[in-house]
Amino acid sequence: MGAVRTFAVYIAMTFLRRVVISSFSRKLGQYSKTEWASCAFGTIQATIALLALLSLVHPTRALAANPDLETVLTGSRQRIETMDYRVTGRLIRVEGNGTRKSYKLVAKAHWFPDGLRVLCEISGPASAKTSLLLHMSVSGHVTIEAVLPGEKAASVPFEHWNDALVGTDFSYEDMVENQLFWKNQQLLSSEKYGARDCFVLKSTPGPQDRTYYDSVTSWIDRGIIFPVHVVKMLHGTGQQKDFIYYGLRQVGGVWSATQVEAKLQGKSGSSMLVIEGGSGKANLKLKDFDISQSSAQGEKVK
Repeated sequence: MGAVRTFAVYIAMTFLRRVVISSFSRKLGQYSKTEWASCAFGTIQATIALLALLSLVHPTRALAANPDLETVLTGSRQRIETMDYRVTGRLIRVEGNGTRKSYKLVAKAHWFPDGLRVLCEISGPASAKTSLLLHMSVSGHVTIEAVLPGEKAASVPFEHWNDALVGTDFSYEDMVENQLFWKNQQLLSSEKYGARDCFVLKSTPGPQDRTYYDSVTSWIDRGIIFPVHVVKMLHGTGQQKDFIYYGLRQVGGVWSATQVEAKLQGKSGSSMLVIEGGSGKANLKLKDFDISQSSAQGEKVK
């Protein structure tokens, strides 16, 4: 890189010297006005091209590679790109007065060559069942299908991505961590969250990213590269949604949380996603994610 810069400076000085000599020669009548103008114009063009080259080979410090950012993104994405699990648990809505409504949850996920698939089935108190299939591509593009009680499988339009999932504080979009695959990623100053030393990663969507959030800020444990706290800012309203991860554990080399709490700012109560059992190496195949044939509720967790 240093040699390239030195060579570029040499070329720039040569161009400037050419301009000076041409100007002097013009005074002596050795160049016509037309010849001198052509020479000067060619020099300006070449100088502009040189500056463009320099902007590519010598980026600013702000755009320079950040090894900590690379560590966070590589570790976080690798965690998702190696997913292969089945879990059972509950989705619980806790009202401000302490009243609880609990739903049974059975879910599975696997990363395929074309991205992540997550299929979950939620059974309500009256045995009404909701099936949800999310697909996130390798670029972070998300599509969602759902089978609601009494309905057939259908794509969930973007206008409904922020709808409450069975009345909880979790939305459809919250069931995948697509923010980690957005192109705009910024590492803020490290902070402690409780007793944990954390990287603080701010993810913001680009025009190609479909999301209901203006930004997602994640406090990621430096030692295990797993989130302990996530704050999402809703688009248009600036309303904040907090996610807190409890009971972090490592099973078979894979880190996970046993509980995730979601709380929407300005709304009383909160919601909990509780994992009660499962397998981190389920050996799932593409056929296991056919939502029309979903029988997740009856599947045994290995």
